[in-house]
Amino acid sequence: MTTGIDEAEAKSRRWLEQIALGQEAALEQFYRHYHGQVCQFARRLVNNDADAAEITNETMMEVWRAATRFAGESRVSTWLFGIVNHRAIDLLRRRRRRHEHADELTDVADDAPACNLSDVIGGAQDARHVRNCVQQLPERQKAVVHLAFFEDLSYPEVAQVLDVPVGTIKTRVMHAKQRLQHCLAGLFSPLRGSA
Repeated sequence: MTTGIDEAEAKSRRWLEQIALGQEAALEQFYRHYHGQVCQFARRLVNNDADAAEITNETMMEVWRAATRFAGESRVSTWLFGIVNHRAIDLLRRRRRRHEHADELTDVADDAPACNLSDVIGGAQDARHVRNCVQQLPERQKAVVHLAFFEDLSYPEVAQVLDVPVGTIKTRVMHAKQRLQHCLAGLFSPLRGSA
């Protein structure tokens, strides 16, 4: 086993090597192992179960076709979430073309310092309310929160998955933190709705 790679990562890399050789059993194992994470991330990106299922299937088909292109320069999960992100972007672009009058997602991208999401989310005691607040985030912020907090990827790994600079990730985290604080304060405040 290569130094610096844990056993789970080594197993995932072996599956990819076997998939690259056309071994369907390896794809089945890979699918079983990653299906839940892929589907959950896709769901956060598109906010629709049917679309998330479509993206999950497209992602696994892409793994089947592209396993030979995994170069081992990142963790398998980072590479995989990058595929999910691109599939979601493709789906949203197709949808946007069909609905030209739909609102565009906006996000300010700059190099603001990082904020600690764990402090914001950890302060909330009701997981259902936290999920509700996360679902209300703009799509780009929702993706960053999911990858950084729920999938425990580092900011450079999140930047690689989303194909944006690390500074943009930090900015999206900062904006997400502000929105989550506001949402959670509204949900947990006894004087909800008062200024």
